[in-house]
Amino acid sequence: MHDISGGRFPLMALVFWVGLCVLVGLISGLLTRTEISGWYAGLKKPSFNPPNWIFGPVWTTLYILMGVAAWMIWTQPVSQLRTYALAWFAIQLGLNFLWSLIFFRWHAIAGALGEVSILWLAILATMVLFWELHPLAGWLMVPYLAWVSIATVLNLGILRLNRER
Repeated sequence: MHDISGGRFPLMALVFWVGLCVLVGLISGLLTRTEISGWYAGLKKPSFNPPNWIFGPVWTTLYILMGVAAWMIWTQPVSQLRTYALAWFAIQLGLNFLWSLIFFRWHAIAGALGEVSILWLAILATMVLFWELHPLAGWLMVPYLAWVSIATVLNLGILRLNRER
C-alpha cells in the first residue's frame, strides 16, 4: 500500500515542488524586471491589459498551486503515467521560464506568441495527465491555464499594436 502523504518526508517533498516553481518565477522575474519599466512600459497595450502590480501576486499564487499539484502527483504510486505527468510538468515549467526571456529580455513579441501557444498546449497536456492520477491536481492547474490563455491574447494584442518593433 502506497503512503499517499508522500512517503516519510511529505513536507520536504511539498516544499521542494512549491519551492521549485516559485524559484523558476523568481529567477525569471530577476532576469526580466528591468524590462518592465523600460522596454515594456514603452509598448502599446490592449485596453484590457491588467495593471503591472497584479502580475506578481497572480504569478506567485499560480506557482504555489502548480507546486502543490506537482507534489500531489509525486505522492502517487510510481507508474509510467506518473512519470509522463511529471515530465510534462517539467516541460511546461521550462517553457514558462523561456517565455519571459523571449518576450521581455529578447523583445521577440512574435516569437513569444508562438512559444506561449506551445506552452498552452503543454499545460493542457500536463493538466489532463494530472487529472488521470489525481483529479484535484488537475483542477489546481486550471487557473494557470486560464491565466496563460489571457497572456496569449495579451501577447497577440501587443504584437498587433507594436508591429513596427
